[in-house]
Amino acid sequence: MKKFVLSTESTSDLPLSYLTENNVACYEMGGMVGDFEFGGTSGNSLDIKDFFNRMRDGEKTMTTQVNLAEAERFLESFLKQGKDVLHLAFSSALSGTYNNFVAAAETLGKKYPNNKVLVVDSRAASLGEGLFVHFVNKKAEEGVSIDEAYEYALSIRDDICHYFVVDDLEYLYRGGRVKKSTAVLGTLLRIKPVLHVDLEGRLIPLKKVMTRRKSLNALVDYMQTKYDGWSDDVFISHGDCREEAEYVARLVTEKIGVPGEKILINHLGPVTVPILGRARWRFSSTAEAKGKTKKIDGQNKRRFQTKASFLLAQRYSGFFRCGGL
Repeated sequence: MKKFVLSTESTSDLPLSYLTENNVACYEMGGMVGDFEFGGTSGNSLDIKDFFNRMRDGEKTMTTQVNLAEAERFLESFLKQGKDVLHLAFSSALSGTYNNFVAAAETLGKKYPNNKVLVVDSRAASLGEGLFVHFVNKKAEEGVSIDEAYEYALSIRDDICHYFVVDDLEYLYRGGRVKKSTAVLGTLLRIKPVLHVDLEGRLIPLKKVMTRRKSLNALVDYMQTKYDGWSDDVFISHGDCREEAEYVARLVTEKIGVPGEKILINHLGPVTVPILGRARWRFSSTAEAKGKTKKIDGQNKRRFQTKASFLLAQRYSGFFRCGGL
């Protein structure tokens, strides 16, 4: 049982059922699509299908960044109950949310000197952030202290890799990542790249395949080469392509042996989508799985991790997460 409140934001794209069942508090970030405001302080909800349809119709999307006062109100609601809070925030490379929660924690620390508010920059987005929350929550459920959970979170956050597949190269061109001629030719030839974004924010192509189905297969094949004999949960996120996410889930079960009950599938949220689009594909610039070394039989050997999440989206990025040994 957790000894403190674990919280995050809706940018983690975790289903409401997960948050409720695991007692994870969530700050609901807001945004706009067209002239309709949703989430945040608006009190309005937005059907995800309606959101994607409105995007396809060309309506502009934007997010409303959490301000300092809202962050303070959210955290203070727990402090008033005498509880400590560990907040896992959306990547600071993409949003000022983390900085505002840090500032709120500092202010509240003076007001509630007998309580702790610790904030961690997840350096992740969407279900990458969600998977990060998941692993920290599992550690918290072991009954560790808030300080131990905080140190654990710091120790695993840089093990998040960002990999993805895209339906075409148009959005990479719009984001300034490929030349127009490359995007046009790639689209004509039906090239579906599997890509990775490194720590410097550079787009690194891993493989180029023909057809969408082959790109999904290649993504799981890559996962298989990295994770032999694992048994951890897998999160799959998608941008309004549920059937493809389910196809990948089946492949993960068939090729890697992860049982279906350990696979969580959810869509990109309406707040996450415009942030990732605005980030020009740089949302993974702060996170890359780093092969760490340790002494084994007197030799330095590269070690790989065993936890993963995939984000599959029609026009947005994807990643998997590798956790420590």
